[in-house]
Amino acid sequence: MKKFFQTPIRTFVAGLVAVLPVVLTVAVIVWVGSVVDQFVGPYSTFGRLLTSIGLRVVDTKVAAYLIGVIVVLTAIYMFGVFVEAGLKHRLQDFVERSLGRIPLIGNVYSLAHRFVGMLDRKQETDLKGMSPVWCFFGGEGGTAMLALMPTSEPVMLGGQAYHVILVPGAPVPMGGALLYVPIDWIKPAPFGVDGLTSIYVSMGISTSQFLRTG
Repeated sequence: MKKFFQTPIRTFVAGLVAVLPVVLTVAVIVWVGSVVDQFVGPYSTFGRLLTSIGLRVVDTKVAAYLIGVIVVLTAIYMFGVFVEAGLKHRLQDFVERSLGRIPLIGNVYSLAHRFVGMLDRKQETDLKGMSPVWCFFGGEGGTAMLALMPTSEPVMLGGQAYHVILVPGAPVPMGGALLYVPIDWIKPAPFGVDGLTSIYVSMGISTSQFLRTG
C-alpha cells in the first residue's frame, strides 16, 4: 500500500520540480508587467500624458494611448539617430551638467547611468571596475548577501577597517543600499558583474549557473 502511494507522489513531485522554473518565470514576468503598468500603463500619470497626446488625433482613449506610445517611441528613435550621428558625448555631458547640480536627482541619475552602462557592453563605465562580492553577516558561515564592491580600498571607522558595498535591488538591479561592513565579512564572488546582474534580474533563479549546487 505504501508503494502504491509513493509512485504517484514521486511522479507529482517530479512534475512540480519540472514546471516550477516556468511558473516562477511567469510570476516574475507578471510582476514586472504589473510594475510597468503601474508606472506607464494607460491609467498611470505617464499613461494619461500619452493619452492626452493621442486625443488630439482620435477620440478613443485606447487608440489615443497607442498613438501616444508611438509618438514617444518615435521621439526616442530620433534621439537615437542623433546619438549615432556622433552627438552622444555632447548630450551626456549636457545632461550630467544639468542634473548633476541637483543633489538627490544627480545621485539617482549617476547610479542609473552606471547600471545602464553595465548592460551596454559597448560602453565602458566605472561600474565595470566594481567587483561582485559575498558579504557574510557576522563572518563566514552567516547570512550571505551578493553585492558590488566599488573599491578594494578599505576605510577606517572607529579604528576598524571597513569595505563599502552596494547592494542592488531585484529584479531590476538599480538603487538599493550602501553599506559599510568589516573587511573580514567580504569574500570575492567567483563571477563577474554580468553574473551578478543575471542573478538579480532572474530573482535568484539563475544562481545555479554561477555556483555549485548541493
